[in-house]
Amino acid sequence: MSGSALLASLLLAYTGMLGFCLGKEKHWKQLVSPRVPARLRLLCIPAGALVLGLALYAANHVWPGGMAWVGWFGAISLTGFALLLLIPYVPRVTTALPLAGGLIWAIGALL
Repeated sequence: MSGSALLASLLLAYTGMLGFCLGKEKHWKQLVSPRVPARLRLLCIPAGALVLGLALYAANHVWPGGMAWVGWFGAISLTGFALLLLIPYVPRVTTALPLAGGLIWAIGALL
C-alpha cells in the first residue's frame, strides 16, 4: 500500500466532490468570489467527474482489483462528508484545501 497514492486518491476525491459542489449555484455564490464569471460554473461538474476518475486511477495504485472500487467509494464518502462539514463553518478553507493538500503531497512525494 502506497501512502503517497492514498493521499493523492483522497485529494483527488475531495477536489472532484468540490467540483460537483461548485457546479451548484448556491455553493458557487457561497464559496467563490463574485469577480469570477458565473459561466465558469458550468465547467465545474464535468471537471469534477474527470477528477473523480483520476481518483479511481490513484486508488488502483493503492488497492488491487475490485478492492480499489471499494476504496474509491470510501474516499468519495469520506471527502464528501468532510466537505459537508467544512462548507458552513470555514468556506475559505474549503476551496484552499485542495491546493494546500496538493502542495503537501508534492513535497512528501519528493522526500
